[in-house]
Amino acid sequence: MMKLQQRISAFSKLGDAIFENKEKLKQGNYNPWFTVENIDFALTEISKSLNKENFEKWISAYPELQTEKKTKRVGVITAGNIPLVGFHDFLSVLISGNVFTGKLSSKDDKLIRKVIDLLIEIEPKFKKYITLTDGKLENFDAVIATGSNNSARYFEYYFGKYPHIIRKNRNSAAVLTGEESDEELQLLADDIFLYFGLGCRSVSKLFMPDGCDLDMIFRNSLVHKNVIHHNKYANNYDYNRVIYMMNNIEFKDNGIMLMKEDLGYASPVSVVYFENYSKLDTVKKRLQSDNEMIQCVVSKKGVIENVVNFGETQKPQLWDYADNIDTIEFLLQLI
Repeated sequence: MMKLQQRISAFSKLGDAIFENKEKLKQGNYNPWFTVENIDFALTEISKSLNKENFEKWISAYPELQTEKKTKRVGVITAGNIPLVGFHDFLSVLISGNVFTGKLSSKDDKLIRKVIDLLIEIEPKFKKYITLTDGKLENFDAVIATGSNNSARYFEYYFGKYPHIIRKNRNSAAVLTGEESDEELQLLADDIFLYFGLGCRSVSKLFMPDGCDLDMIFRNSLVHKNVIHHNKYANNYDYNRVIYMMNNIEFKDNGIMLMKEDLGYASPVSVVYFENYSKLDTVKKRLQSDNEMIQCVVSKKGVIENVVNFGETQKPQLWDYADNIDTIEFLLQLI
């Protein structure tokens, strides 16, 4: 296997190559949820993250990576909810010196292949460390699998005897104080609407203080008013609106999104759940107890611990791990 610095150098060059080849990579879109704008956003954020400074900060936490070890084959089953959602697992497996054996989601199997081709063009030695399969996942030492709560039970059954990371459904929430500026609420709209709310880092639930003005949220969400012109999103909006009306379920509507008071986190596409609170401590306890259902929490700094800034949910850094499970640490423990 290549030395660690060679691997880092190749991925840093990949960041530049992705940016330079964005237009080519965006061609041949096949998933109706993957708009040109959303693919461009995903490519841009990945490209920005792959720089030497970020790699140095990320890798410095794992001195064991400097020591070459026996290569393991890591089977990775990716989700397909947003463009290149499995890229971080791909990066982690290869940067840790292991073999990536991928079973890609049929919803997102074209774009990642183009990125892989770019990486191999930059560093041909990676070719023998990347295997993709359309069939049954075989010949692996460990597994990283991402899917729904239902598929997670399947993954547990088949892969439970191997070292594994199995990820289930998660959603993200925002805790508002009622003192947010228009700029902050417009950034929150990014967290809600980017990728049509299909990502686990998409905000689908708002905690708001009693008396908080919903009109402020609705007004500032209109920065994404064009979302309603997307056919599949509009179909979801119309369907949910009709269902709520037919069942006499109370909801708020501003023409592009519905807001429904609900204790849940996993709202349907086009719907944002909300809850009012009188004491912030109640929300903090709730978030702690629901930790395994939540990917990240957006709020003002100092309101809640370990928050993500408004507008930053879909801009994770290399050291931001899905489900807060340290992928590199997991890979380093493989013997």
